[in-house]
Formats: sequence, C-alpha cells, structure tokens
Amino acid sequence: MDAVEVMINLERIQPYFQPIFSADEHRVIGYEILARYKELNDEIISLGPFFQDENIPEEYRIDVDNYVLEKALEFLVNQDSECIIFINRDPNLLTYEHGEDFLDIVKKYIPEEKLHRIVLELTESRYKGGLDHLHHLLSYYKTYGIKIAVDHLGEDSSIDIIAQISPHILKVNLEQFRKSGWEAYRDVLYSISILARKIGATLLFESIETVYQLHFAWKNGGRYYQGFYLANPQANLIDKEILKDRFKKECHRFILAEKRKLERIFSIKNEIQEKIQELLAKTKKTPLYTEQLKTIAAGLNNISFRLYVCDEDGFQLSPNIFKKDGSWIVQHEYREKNWSWRPYFLENIMKMRNDKRGILSDSYNDIETGETIRTFSIAINEKDYLFVDVSYDFLYENDAIY
Repeated sequence: MDAVEVMINLERIQPYFQPIFSADEHRVIGYEILARYKELNDEIISLGPFFQDENIPEEYRIDVDNYVLEKALEFLVNQDSECIIFINRDPNLLTYEHGEDFLDIVKKYIPEEKLHRIVLELTESRYKGGLDHLHHLLSYYKTYGIKIAVDHLGEDSSIDIIAQISPHILKVNLEQFRKSGWEAYRDVLYSISILARKIGATLLFESIETVYQLHFAWKNGGRYYQGFYLANPQANLIDKEILKDRFKKECHRFILAEKRKLERIFSIKNEIQEKIQELLAKTKKTPLYTEQLKTIAAGLNNISFRLYVCDEDGFQLSPNIFKKDGSWIVQHEYREKNWSWRPYFLENIMKMRNDKRGILSDSYNDIETGETIRTFSIAINEKDYLFVDVSYDFLYENDAIY
C-alpha cells in the first residue's frame, strides 16, 4: 500500500465498526473500530496492511491511527452512549510520546466516568520494547477504568508479558486455528482458557465464519464473539437485537448436543466402573498386583492400553501392564515412580476416597504415545488406587474424545 497516497488522501479514510456479541445477553454489546480506505474506483479496502508495515514511518501510522480514532469516537458518541468500544493499537506505537496522544483523544470524546467503555487491544507478541515501560503505561490507563485486551493469542504468545499486563480480555483468532487444524491448537486453546480463568479474564473469539466455529467458541468458554458469520464490519451500527432469536436457537442446539455428549461420558464411566469392579471381585485372591493387573487387563482388552496401581501419595506400587502390538507386556521400570506432581492427582485421590466412586479424567495427550486418551481411576482398598488409561480407539468409537 502506498503510504504517501494514504497520507495525502486522509479524507478517503473512514472508520468501520465490527459488532461484538455477548453469549450471556445474545445481543451486540460493543464494536471494534477498523480502518478502511476508499480507492478512486470506490473499492473499500482494509488499512490493516498499512498499520502492520514497519517500513512505513511511525509518524504516518500514528497520524492515521489517530485520525480514524477521532472520526470513530465522534460518530459513536452521537449514536450509542453505552456500547463498549474496542480500539486496536500497535504496542510499539502506543508508547510513542508516552501514550498521551491516545488518552487525550479518548478523553476528548468520552467523559472520564465513562472510560470503562474503552477496551484497548494489543498484540503482545509484536511488542519489542521494555516490558516495564508498557506495564506502567497500561497500569496508568487502567486507573481511568480503561480495559486491556490481548489479541492474536497462540503459540507465539508470551505468558510472562500476559501475566504482567494482566488483561481483562483474552482475544482468540479462530483463523489461525482453521489454517493449522483444530486438533493442533486444541491444547493451546485449553491452556488459554485455563489462563483466562486463573487471571479473571474474559475470552473473546474473533473470525467466526461458520456455525461450527460459533459452537467451538461457546463450548470453550467464549463470552464474546465476532466474525463474518455474525455480522460484517460496516460504516454504521446495527440493531443490537438483530441476532437475539437466532442466538437463542443456536445456543439451545449447542446445549442439547453438549448434554448428549455428557450423558455419553457418564454412561461410559459407569460402564468402565462396573466392568472393573467385576474384575476386581474376581481377582481379590490373586496375591500379587502384577498377576492381578494381567487378569484385569485381559478383561479390558478393548478398552484400555495401560494399567498400574499407586498408593495415596502417588508412589507406583505395581509395574505398568502395557499393550504393545496387541499383546500385554509388563514394564517393571515404572515401579516406585511418583506421580503426585501431576495436575489434580492428589485432589482426585481425595475425591475417590470421599465419594467412593471412580473418576474419568478429561481427554489429554499421553506423553509416551502422543494419543488422545482419558484415565479412569478407582480405589481398590483403603490406600491403593487403580489407574486405567483408556485407549484412543475406544474413545473414538464411543464419541468420547472431546
């Protein structure tokens, strides 16, 4: 994009507004400000490449950013006095002139008591300066009630920067998930959702282009959504209630589908528990855990690929009974290893002790095999616990991988 052409034709630049929808209200709660440029042939193009081109002088990009922001805020304050306003800023340019330009423009149009309506979006992975400088600037903005969002989260994101910024919103771009494959990013997204819950941040999913992606965002804890499937960016605001009925119907479908899957998980859990209890009862008189586990493994041949016994402190009392090339083998080297460092291990031990029931874990990737599995665990006496790793094939056949 010709930077000089843009600078001498500022009147051709106009703000566009992409609606952001809320899962709990089923309505538009805010807009992200985007910059568009009208070419001589009346084609409207995005100025995104202009702002991302580091060969364009900083002053040019800052001037255009500020021009768009002023026009957008002037329009918004006359159209909607309550909507949340999402404003993108390059963190490297934001710190220019100590960030006063941005704050001065915002305060020019939004009263200080209403600055909680402003959400400042930053891509932390693009930031090249000192973290302390950015942290102090954002802390200063927060004193006015301005919220901070970190966008384009993914494998390149820095947990250190996110933790220090302490954003109010974590923004996930589903476009990178679609390009790289949902499975490849599933665990990254799970980590992001855990991080959001731990730091008290809200998840916003952008680039939603299909109902499947909307379901994916809903299922993974998204409170806010935006994307072409919901509404395109445009020069004017839309009716806040425009998708309320559709949202309600689609959420109802999501809820029904999720209930069916959860019912299936509970059914599988009960099936495995009944089978194991039956096998445990038959092997009570078997003197050694190794021989007992071999018998149980044979009875779980179509369900499990690994079994072992630990005490309540996580020390492994038995070897692994592991299925390799269709046959069960004994792995003595795992005896006496300690697994209490694993997330939720001790918590699950306490649950099993108090509830007198087995536990089926969430799905996760096994460290050794790399496959998606679940683990069923159950008390076999007052101090010892049986762990049964459920195979991918069984989970897949029973629609229990998710």
